[in-house]
Amino acid sequence: MPTKHTRSQPETAIEKTATGNSILQKAQTSLAPREVFYFLAGQTQTRVLQSAYTIDLIEAGLDEAGRGCLAGPVMAAAVILPKDYRHAHLNDSKQLTRHEREKLRLEIEKDALAFAVAEASNVEIDQLNILNASFLAMHRAVEKLLLIPQLLLVDGNRFRAHAWLPHVCVVKGDGRFLSIAAASVLAKTYRDQRMEELAKEFPHYGWETNAAYPTRKHYQAITDYGITVHHRLTFRLH
Repeated sequence: MPTKHTRSQPETAIEKTATGNSILQKAQTSLAPREVFYFLAGQTQTRVLQSAYTIDLIEAGLDEAGRGCLAGPVMAAAVILPKDYRHAHLNDSKQLTRHEREKLRLEIEKDALAFAVAEASNVEIDQLNILNASFLAMHRAVEKLLLIPQLLLVDGNRFRAHAWLPHVCVVKGDGRFLSIAAASVLAKTYRDQRMEELAKEFPHYGWETNAAYPTRKHYQAITDYGITVHHRLTFRLH
């Protein structure tokens, strides 16, 4: 059984342009036929998420949580699963209940070959914009992995290329590939936990339940009590 790799201390993200052409070419020639048809043709729908995008490359699924929130960090996770990994209930975190996500978090952390969670702060979001801050958090998560991936599977249609790791963007990837779904669950559960902690310091905003999303209660609390040091000043707060 491969060794599990995790790391707790954050590292700086790499912001340079990726090369990795030979690895990317290998990935393009290593696709399993089922993934080629499903991903490229986009016509086959299945409830069973794919275990991998390639046959033999070490893949890390990437996803984020908290882009649309009014306060707090954007959180990202990177997860490397075994090639033959199967899970009947792992799916996009938005399709799961809170209880299901918390249960899956424990299973993912136990089963993953490597996983890491990282963030970009509300200050960095205001400085970089939310899209680039999300990329920064993803880069930081990748840099925290102790098992080095050969290919990054990124949820969404855009990504700031890693310095030397090739990537593939997968629209709605958290509903297509298990590693991205796992990253979605970790990013969401870790961020919810962070907002619960911040809610103890700032109890008026309902962050323990709304995770700082733009709810009526959150907007009303901003009107009544003002903004906090955790609010994103470049977002519409009123």
